[in-house]
This record gives sequence, C-alpha cells and structure tokens, in this order.
Amino acid sequence: MKIAVFSTKSYDQEYFEKYNDTNNYNFSFFETALNKDTANLTIGFQVVCVFVNDNVDKDTIEILSKNGVELIALRCAGFNNIDIETAKAKNIKVVRVPAYSPEAVAEHALALILTLNRKTHKAYNRVREGNFSLKNLIGFNVHGKTVGVIGTGQIGETFCRIIKGFGCRIIAFDISKSQELIDLGVTYLTLDEVFQQSDILSLHCPLNKHTKHMVNERSIALMKKGIMIINTSRGALINTVDVIKGLSNKKIGYLGIDVYEQEENLFYEDLSERIIQDELILRLNGFPNVLITSHQAYFTKEAMEEITTTTLENIKAFENKLELENEVR
Repeated sequence: MKIAVFSTKSYDQEYFEKYNDTNNYNFSFFETALNKDTANLTIGFQVVCVFVNDNVDKDTIEILSKNGVELIALRCAGFNNIDIETAKAKNIKVVRVPAYSPEAVAEHALALILTLNRKTHKAYNRVREGNFSLKNLIGFNVHGKTVGVIGTGQIGETFCRIIKGFGCRIIAFDISKSQELIDLGVTYLTLDEVFQQSDILSLHCPLNKHTKHMVNERSIALMKKGIMIINTSRGALINTVDVIKGLSNKKIGYLGIDVYEQEENLFYEDLSERIIQDELILRLNGFPNVLITSHQAYFTKEAMEEITTTTLENIKAFENKLELENEVR
C-alpha cells in the first residue's frame, strides 16, 4: 500500500520507518503541507497521512478523490482541519489518533504555568550572563489558587490530577461531567463561573463552532485581574486580538500558549533568518509576561511511539477491511 505523508519532519520519518518493519508499507515523505495546491502529489496513493497544519478542505478532498485516495489518516487527535462532510460524500474514510499521551500535553501545560510564574527562563538567561539579581523575578504560590479547567477529557482529566497535587482548588466546565473527577474534588460550574473564579485558566477542549474564540473580549471582562491563561489545545480557542488588548490593559497577567490561530504559517519551521510578517505573533512576543512554544506539548518519545503505532494500526485495519475503531464519523 502506497502512503503519502505530508508535513513531514525528520522525526516523523524516523518513527514511521522504525515501526514499519512488520507492515512493509511504501511511504513517500513530503515536507510540504497538504492543501489544494499540493494535492496533486497524491496521484497514485491510496492513503494520505496528515498533521495539524494540513488544510484538507473541500477543494483538497475533491482532488484527493479524483486521484484515488481512499483514506485520510490523521496522526493527531484534532480533526478541525478536515472537511468531514465532503470526505464522507466522496467515500473517503478519515481516521485519527484519539489519545496518544494525555500526560505529555498535561505536563506541558504545567510547565508553562511554572515557567511563566517563577520566570525560570529569564533566570536561566541572566545567570548565564553573570547576572544573579532577583529583581522582577518574583512569582506566586500555586498552592491554594483556584485553577479553572475547560474540557475534562483525557488530557483535561490528567491535568486535574497533576494540579491537584499542588493543593489547588479545581473548578471545571465540560458538557459531560466526570464522576471520577468529582470524587477527586473537582467542582463543575458553568462556563461563566469558571471564567469569573479562576486564578489560572487552562484550556483542554476541542475546536468547534461552540468553542472558537471562547476566550474573547466578553469572557476576559469576566475574569479576575491578573488571570493566567494557558492554552495547549487549539489556537483558535483564543481571540488573539482580544487577548492582546487584555494584556495591554493588564487584565491578563500571564499568557502561556503552545498553539496559535495562524500557526500553520509559522510553527515547525526555522524562520530565524526571515522577517516574520505576522503582526499578532510579533505583538505577543513583545510582552514580557507571554510565553509561546511552537505546538510541542505532544512531543515526547512516548507520544511519538503511540501516534506512529496507532496510525499504522488504523491503516492496517483499513487495508484488511476491518472495523475502523478510530474513524471520524
């Protein structure tokens, strides 16, 4: 079976080749992202394997269908970049990796919290330059703070269990309540109540029409002054323009993001020798209380192994005409 892998980095190829021994699939690795302009690269392939920044919209899927593609295999959990209805109409199956390592993402959210709070990244740079001053490095105790968690799926639940160990009060919002988290001491509230009461707000929900720009001018107005906002889910959960306003007027005290609305034009690339044209990311980078990482929360050895093996299992099930356990319907 011929498989075209898009948005490929060296580590993607390394893991797919490592775990391909028993399947002996014919992989072709493309560094370029999949979109309507690159979709003709799929001629002769039955399967395309895509990632978060590939744009598999209606136009792209129509080209895939003409080229004989039968399966879109996501090597991630989110599928907001796929036009599922068009894929269904063209009889192209879509599979994903629903859970690879909730611990990886939850732990990265905690890393953003602690780094932003205790400013260890700034202290590191100072000490390397011989500056041992503590000026402007003061933080706060996470212990005793109210942590709001929006989305208590596997990642959100894992984050709750981790932050519980810091002695925090945990409040949460989700359309489905977890009895296990309630037993742990998590209190479910309305979304507005979570916005109002949180000292630290961590986003762990999918991106859809209900959650897009959920952090906006209105919701920021409800929040405590000095709120810390952490986003390791999807960039468009946050209205970037509104958040910049909140940072400028000091309503938002800290912002830690591993995802960004326009990240497909930036993340996973070395742009250090180029002039970045994205005004919003440049503005965010200008705030001393903003910490940005480039969609690396998932990036652990354990997660990469799970992503790769699950993707291969999804493809194998399709090849053998078995039930697609991880199909996006």
